[in-house]
Amino acid sequence: MIRLVAAFTAAGLIATTGTAHAGTDTDREVVQEALDQIVASGGALGAQVRVTDGHQRFSARSGKAELNSNRPVPENGRFRVGSITKTFVSTVLLQLQGEGKFALDAPVVRYLPGLIDSRITVRQVMQHTSGLYDYTKALPLDPDEFEQIRYKHWTPQEMLKISTDRPLDFDPGTRWSYSNTNYVVAGLLVEKLTGKPYGKAVEQRILKPLHLDGTEVPGDNPDIRGPHAHGYVTVAGKPNDITRINPSVAWAAGEIISTTRDLDTFGVALAEGKLLKPAQQREITKTTAVSPEYGLGLQVQPLPCGTKVWGHGGGIPGYSSQLLTTPDTTKRLELSITSAPTEGDPNPAFVKLLNAVFC
Repeated sequence: MIRLVAAFTAAGLIATTGTAHAGTDTDREVVQEALDQIVASGGALGAQVRVTDGHQRFSARSGKAELNSNRPVPENGRFRVGSITKTFVSTVLLQLQGEGKFALDAPVVRYLPGLIDSRITVRQVMQHTSGLYDYTKALPLDPDEFEQIRYKHWTPQEMLKISTDRPLDFDPGTRWSYSNTNYVVAGLLVEKLTGKPYGKAVEQRILKPLHLDGTEVPGDNPDIRGPHAHGYVTVAGKPNDITRINPSVAWAAGEIISTTRDLDTFGVALAEGKLLKPAQQREITKTTAVSPEYGLGLQVQPLPCGTKVWGHGGGIPGYSSQLLTTPDTTKRLELSITSAPTEGDPNPAFVKLLNAVFC
């Protein structure tokens, strides 16, 4: 699995050509060069990006959609967004908090008795300061081992038990540590408060109002419907298409499928306060001394050049993604990269891409 660490961590359209507008507009040729370098790094088979810089908007792509084909990455391609799912879930939770359904600083067990350590609050779960062990660390994620469980159905309770069978990594509220278990808890809380599957709540509260027709919460469906690029890993020394998996292994921590266009629409709506009330809008971006670069399901940090961005990254077998925007939404980037069955480091090219768009 590719992991874009670079300056922004969590955790692939006929390429547009031509020169950039005068002034500070993003240079399209540099963006294309960065995408080509991501693919040339060896770890990526394809990449697609959507860039907004003021009134300038364009998409670009590089690489192939499938290993033994010259078909390019589809310009309207769908992909697994991984942990960007967490921002959708946190938005729903904050909507519910704004409706008076729960208190952010109340213990989770007030609403889900006996579920986790009684000291852990909802805020700590949403901000990754709970101390809950990350269940994915115990999963067989090496490609050869993951092949044995790629179609397994996982329940939230199974994933949570992997975590709660182990001691907390630290006392709640004393440290920050990214844990997918937190958003299994968040998904269960959404279900408790709404009386419906968390995916249905996401659909009714975000996807339908924003007309995100290319976005879905797939459940046990292993397929990516519609045009999409494929991701690959190496299994038993040979290339293996990892595109089809049962995404219940990620559930509310990372199962959503989307497009760069839909992610852009979602990011703008969230940044402009169209999804949350003012009090909850402040909460989602609020960082603390313990969590200086992560709000509630949202990464908030300055890039090395000084530009402040927020959003989220995501990684799931076959796919790595980014949703980034400046707080005023004037500069935005949505990126999907599909993995190749070879080793490589795309991060230098990713830094180049970030600099081209935001710096």
